[in-house]
Amino acid sequence: PFDPSHLDRTEALLDANADWLAGVIVEPVVQGAGGMRFYHGEYLAALKTLCEKHGLLLIADEIATGFGRTGKLFACEWAGISPDIMCVGKALTGGSMTLAAAVATADVADTVCSSEPGVFMHGPTFMGNPLACAAANASIDVLTGSDWQCRVANIESTLREGLERARALPGVRDVRVLGAIGVVELEAPVDMARATARLLDLGVWLRPFGRLVYTMPPYIVDDASLARIVDAMIELARGASD
Repeated sequence: PFDPSHLDRTEALLDANADWLAGVIVEPVVQGAGGMRFYHGEYLAALKTLCEKHGLLLIADEIATGFGRTGKLFACEWAGISPDIMCVGKALTGGSMTLAAAVATADVADTVCSSEPGVFMHGPTFMGNPLACAAANASIDVLTGSDWQCRVANIESTLREGLERARALPGVRDVRVLGAIGVVELEAPVDMARATARLLDLGVWLRPFGRLVYTMPPYIVDDASLARIVDAMIELARGASD
């Protein structure tokens, strides 16, 4: 549940430092490499209000959460807000080519480009690569032309039901599922060498880190493959107490 008091420290920091801050960068609803933590969309909406109060930009890192991963096309939709700048990548091309983009509001773009020489004079040598952009357009067309919402909902249902078996296992701290993201958090760090070898024996490739065993499967995953992933995660969780 949403508890407004959890933002008290953030509000105090912004109140005290707003004069020299330009913006706040946040991963919306799902914190990725910081621990695969999920949080209520109301926190993001409240953060947006705090940023507006102090004239700060809200910058949303949707590289991991964008293009349907959380069940919404973009995770910011869980909060009903639009960021001032949104960073996207990875799923932008469906993984077929490397491409990232920073999408900004008209106000931000106009401010950046209003001084001489009238363009943003900083960027990579291969910015706007036409082949990568074509791949992104094709990937977005495939996604938006499909029933991705149903696919993600089915993945979420399977992950939620399957991974719940891990919750009662010794050595498991928490189980979290949102959209096409499933996480088993352990009490102790994962033995990476042992875990990777066992996963390969099971015919599954995952990338555990810290105390986390997680999956973010493709939306086209079939039922049998998803069940195999879930079973492998359960086995690793079961072995955590050994």
